[in-house]
Amino acid sequence: MLITSTDNDKIKEYSKLKERKYRDQTGEFLIEGPHLIAEAYRAGIVKELILEQDAVLPLNAPTIYVTKDIINKLSEVEAPTNVMALCRKMETKEDIGKKILILDGIQDPGNLGTIIRSSKAFHIDTIVLGENTVDVYNPKVIRATQGMIFHINIIKKEIEPFLLSLKQLDIPIYGTKVEYGKDFRTLKNKDKDTFALIMGNEGNGIRSEVLDLCDSYFYIEMAPDVESLNVGVAASIILYELDRRD
Repeated sequence: MLITSTDNDKIKEYSKLKERKYRDQTGEFLIEGPHLIAEAYRAGIVKELILEQDAVLPLNAPTIYVTKDIINKLSEVEAPTNVMALCRKMETKEDIGKKILILDGIQDPGNLGTIIRSSKAFHIDTIVLGENTVDVYNPKVIRATQGMIFHINIIKKEIEPFLLSLKQLDIPIYGTKVEYGKDFRTLKNKDKDTFALIMGNEGNGIRSEVLDLCDSYFYIEMAPDVESLNVGVAASIILYELDRRD
């Protein structure tokens, strides 16, 4: 099928997916570029390929062909590729595993994407998105993950009740805090096998009521004239350290 009009009903519906409320309503989202599509296909969530005329993507999925104008209408980037895909949102797993990352109000899509990518790299089982965290299906988030978003369990929870449930499971909760905190490098191997790590908002850090529920506080040792690190960078360093064994 070749669609040539930007006023086509299907194209109008797909264009609405740029907004979070329509992604939430439909359980669908758009991605673009061969690498992201390949990762989504590997995860089994591609519903339909959207290809510019004469584009080729050797995947076994329903396909529509469209004009360059339509690709431009649907794309979120300045220089669109000629391949896009409609995907369904990922299913979540009930089993959250033993290594959990909790995000308290991360707002920047690039930061969230970086954190998701590092979480997959350093063997986090589940990422928990707390209140006021940016939409995980924001196109900028997805691009920043380089497709790793499709291969890790991500759930949404109210943080405080979730932390109380973790305490019942005897899962230690680690917070980031310079005052009264310990250097992450002092953690023993046994303390890295099971944990819930909390990372906070870019400007305000972890909320005080959430910090109060932590079992231990840690910080990253760095040069004294550096006040703080970007949360995506900080999370990546900490996750590396939690994954490392002496």
